[in-house]
Amino acid sequence: MKRVSLFVLVLVLGITLISCSKKQETLEEMQQPMSPEDLNRIKTETQVAPDAKATASVSGQATVVSATEANLEPLPPSGPYQPSAKEIQTALKNSGFYVGSIDGKLGPKSESAIEAFQKANGLKVDGKVGPKTWTALSRYFHASATAPAAGE
Repeated sequence: MKRVSLFVLVLVLGITLISCSKKQETLEEMQQPMSPEDLNRIKTETQVAPDAKATASVSGQATVVSATEANLEPLPPSGPYQPSAKEIQTALKNSGFYVGSIDGKLGPKSESAIEAFQKANGLKVDGKVGPKTWTALSRYFHASATAPAAGE
């Protein structure tokens, strides 16, 4: 009786260890970073065109419509829009607050121009282009260069 109990105990312990090692391998696979190609593949596999019908196969998986058939467009970035340094400098130059070259680097000249713009527009003067500052500044992004406001 003791031998049977010991055998069953060893068998259960062995099965448990094998099961745990498989779960660990799965966890390690899930923790690997995904490439943009993998993310796009998953996105296109999970999205189906509204007029397309998915059909079940023998294995239980649905047929997937390709991205071109579904007419999918890329998703916009999440959160508020963050302008590039060149966009900020261009808008500042067009608004008349920046006189340097548009080099895509936000240095001391750009920071002082941002602060002057914020002060002139009643914004919090911190030298950073957050959502409120960019909302006010973006009006000048596509405009041609203008002279600074009176008193500047």
